[in-house]
Amino acid sequence: MGRVTAPNPVTPVPPADLPRTLGALRAAGHRYRTVKQELRDNLIARMRAGADRFPGIVGYEDTVLPEVERALLAGHDVVLLGERGQGKTRLIRSLAALLDEWTPVIPGSVLNEHPLHPLTPASRAQVAEAGDDLPVGWLHRSMRYGEKLATPDTSVGDLIGDVDPIRIAEGRTLGDPETIHFGLVPRTNRGIFAVNELPDLAERIQVALLNVLEERDIQVRGYQLRLPLDLLLVASANPEDYTNRGRIITPLKDRFGAEIRTHYPVDLELELALIRQESDLVAEVPEHVLEVLARFARAVRESPSVDPRSGVSARFAIAAAETVAAAALRRAALIGAASGSGDEAVRPEVPVARVGDAVSVTSTLRGKVEFESGEEGREIEILAHLLRTATAETFRARLAGLDLSGFTDLVAEGTVIETGELVGSADLLRQVGTVPGLAKVLDRLGMGDAPTPEEAAAGVEFVLEGLHLTRRLGKDVTDTGRTVYGGRG
Repeated sequence: MGRVTAPNPVTPVPPADLPRTLGALRAAGHRYRTVKQELRDNLIARMRAGADRFPGIVGYEDTVLPEVERALLAGHDVVLLGERGQGKTRLIRSLAALLDEWTPVIPGSVLNEHPLHPLTPASRAQVAEAGDDLPVGWLHRSMRYGEKLATPDTSVGDLIGDVDPIRIAEGRTLGDPETIHFGLVPRTNRGIFAVNELPDLAERIQVALLNVLEERDIQVRGYQLRLPLDLLLVASANPEDYTNRGRIITPLKDRFGAEIRTHYPVDLELELALIRQESDLVAEVPEHVLEVLARFARAVRESPSVDPRSGVSARFAIAAAETVAAAALRRAALIGAASGSGDEAVRPEVPVARVGDAVSVTSTLRGKVEFESGEEGREIEILAHLLRTATAETFRARLAGLDLSGFTDLVAEGTVIETGELVGSADLLRQVGTVPGLAKVLDRLGMGDAPTPEEAAAGVEFVLEGLHLTRRLGKDVTDTGRTVYGGRG
């Protein structure tokens, strides 16, 4: 699983040493292969070399990827079934990296026809006339991937093609392929075409795809155009919709050679690895805060209050990490503005996220979660409870067995510690002073021997919140939104 990113839109320039004519191509020993043969050969080569076959895909090494590899080796068209945010599109896009980096084409061919395997009558005539002098162009693999998000307004013309009335007016007949303005699927000939959310296509569009899968030809406005299209068709769908009772026609379902079930990260470490890889953080987020967010995402996913048919996207935890980083950056900026108003030079606040910054995600990310109908109006309450549960679990996992009496003793005689979104690290540490056991806490949290004041403040706030959640410390929230720890819970 991973962040969904489109292929590089910049067209690479082919190397100068590639053959430029059909004769030179033959002399170089080039042979024609179908897309599926090409994918199979390149996948086997990567396997034998021990290379990474699917860079950037996290959490599928022992489950989904072996099934994908078997499907590619078998030459099957594939449908990936899974709830939203499981990295289906990212995985599909990664398949383009298994194509040859450069492939020869007949220049100007909208179908990317191979010089040794022309499809249309015009291209066959061109090859026959020019012979070995036929110019050869080169297409980069990044240009051999096509994708369409299925929407109700998608038409046959979008995917397959339509009759061009101008060409008909010029005197061409319907039997001439030149009368067709080709759609996305034929234009991805000799490549990989992906349909995201396949069941959302209208049934008549699914029928059009059926012909592409079964006969490898296309039908436009009742006219059957025999074009042996060469492509790998990959689709994604939600399992709820991809059934005979859902919105998929059974014959099309039967044509896919492989149905592969995707999933969310199976354990906490994979969830954390995904957050680390995919989140674009504008501030430092300590490991224990990331773990809280990972546990939070998993708790939301497993909650009976959340609709399991929709799922909770991996983007939920990624966006949560980016949100707490942004909260830390905001705090540093506002504290810096306040401290800069005087004449005395003050060390600027470095943005480091704390566990208290995670509170904001319950309101900003609730739109990413679909709740059961009976939970209307309780969304933020449910998310806040799950966040507290995740924080307590992380506290126990990270700091189990440590003597934290120094923190409880600190507030035993009425001392209170105030923290919050706009409380700087220097202020928080000044309230705490020297606490026995703090060094061991910071070491257990992975902050090393020389943590910065901001990292130390993040550790202190985590301990205080954990003690509160385990009922060893009291906590109040003021009218201004600040948090006050003190007294027994």
